[in-house]
Amino acid sequence: MPSRAKVAIVRTSPDTVLDDIGRLCDLAGMKDALSPGHATILKENISWHLPFPGANTTPWQLEGVIKALRASGFDDLVCVGNNTVVTDPVKGERLCRLRSVLEKYGIEVLYNFKPGDMRWEVYRPRAKMLVLDRIYPDGIRIPDFFHGKNIVHLPTVKTHIYTTTTGAMKNAFGGLLSTKRHYTHSVIHQTLVDLLAIQKEIHTGIFAVLDGTICGNGPGPRTMKPVRGDILIASSDCVAADAVSSRLMGFDPLKIDYIRLAHERGLGIGDPAMIELVGDRVDGLGVKFGVGDNLPSRVGDLLWFG
Repeated sequence: MPSRAKVAIVRTSPDTVLDDIGRLCDLAGMKDALSPGHATILKENISWHLPFPGANTTPWQLEGVIKALRASGFDDLVCVGNNTVVTDPVKGERLCRLRSVLEKYGIEVLYNFKPGDMRWEVYRPRAKMLVLDRIYPDGIRIPDFFHGKNIVHLPTVKTHIYTTTTGAMKNAFGGLLSTKRHYTHSVIHQTLVDLLAIQKEIHTGIFAVLDGTICGNGPGPRTMKPVRGDILIASSDCVAADAVSSRLMGFDPLKIDYIRLAHERGLGIGDPAMIELVGDRVDGLGVKFGVGDNLPSRVGDLLWFG
């Protein structure tokens, strides 16, 4: 296990956000975290194709990261989207104003559910799995396109009905697992840890930029109350990024199972005492976040947890 992790936090405003993302990525060491000469996946996060504040990758987040990557010499960029049982990513890219950004910078968009874009192949992890090998006894299938590429995750700062908080680690869920991934909801924390272990084996570099300009509070990842945060978070350590985000929302990171388990397995740093914060001082978001319940969460509880 690494002894320390570095997480950058930057305060931002609508007038400065693109430049602030560039500074954020520099502070967090993005250039050193990614491997030159390899394509870089921009993993968007569209929890719902409707533009609910705090739920989805923001257009300024996407544009700022594209500019920062190109300024650092990473020109081979491709955006990858995924669908869910309730989400249409093509519609989401349009309604959430991501498509215009991608077209502006000439970024190709691929989808992990389109056979012409990528294939699902059995992957045999070297790391010991907590649950995925039992959930998928015939083999864990992941998209062939993800192998040998950098990945930059683009989640938001928000809560989640199944994982309390969600961010960098959860963003791999839709990309690496097929639409049958809902079978993992009863063991979602262990699933996220397994997916991080797989990511570390297949990617040439991993980086995350969390948008906290508008955060999501309540029964996420979709229908939440927006909270103006005006912050940005970035790190090459997904566990540490999520730990910092969770703490800013008022949660103890080590009491959130996916963060604690990943920390214990040496996949990243989840203990705030072991995380170096760089950038701007931010002690909190002024609101005690909570998850709560709505109709979808109650149905999900019945389906996955009895």
